[in-house]
Amino acid sequence: MGVELAISGWGILIAGAAVAGWIDAVIGGGGLVLIPLILAVAPQLAPVTALASNKLAAVTGTASAAFTLVRKVNPDKKLLALYVPIALVCSGVGALAASMIDKQVMRPLIIVLMLVVGLIVVFKPSFGTGESQALPTGWKRWLTVGAVGLIAAYDGIFGPGTGMFLIMAFTALLSQNFLSSAAMAKVVNTATNFGALIVFIAGGHMWWTLGLVLAVANVIGAQLGARTVLGGGTRLIRYALLTLVVVMCLYLGWQQYRGI
Repeated sequence: MGVELAISGWGILIAGAAVAGWIDAVIGGGGLVLIPLILAVAPQLAPVTALASNKLAAVTGTASAAFTLVRKVNPDKKLLALYVPIALVCSGVGALAASMIDKQVMRPLIIVLMLVVGLIVVFKPSFGTGESQALPTGWKRWLTVGAVGLIAAYDGIFGPGTGMFLIMAFTALLSQNFLSSAAMAKVVNTATNFGALIVFIAGGHMWWTLGLVLAVANVIGAQLGARTVLGGGTRLIRYALLTLVVVMCLYLGWQQYRGI
């Protein structure tokens, strides 16, 4: 890519990728750390290359966290086999359509949706904290399929909060606790990341050296994050959801105010 980084720059990015991997594994939103960090350390780098490098790190880290959580939580494999290809295709379509969507219009909508998520978690303390129920059939299951497709397309177009939205959808529509929903969300989020990654690679936007180095660090952080989730259970995820809602609303609101 014709970009040179000092050793200190590499060190900052590697540490940032590990932190982002931990955040992604716990609740999602690691891109809020890593993307600005890449652009700050390498300001001469094209923003789309920073996005592509972050996506490669995210897909490997999220996949490793998904593997760890699925082994321990054992979510429904048939449902995952249905959701994964839908997520892959819809996120790729979303990435292709990203240039046609005005982010100044999308941000206020996402802020409102996040506030709704926060209100549900605050005013319904039992939400996502009980035992998972028998998986629903019929229209509710297919409504979940539609939700996965929409959230995956959103990830390709815009992205922030994808993991959180998946957890909320699985918890509400499949009557699962947060831990079971988080395991499913990590698998589906891996597919949404991969779908968008394919588009970035096909467009020639990847800086492979940076992306692969960040991917290794992201996996390390993701493994630590997955073990944090398993140790903290549904209570940790509940608090992490609320924290993410506050941080994301402030971050997106600041971007909207600045017109970024």
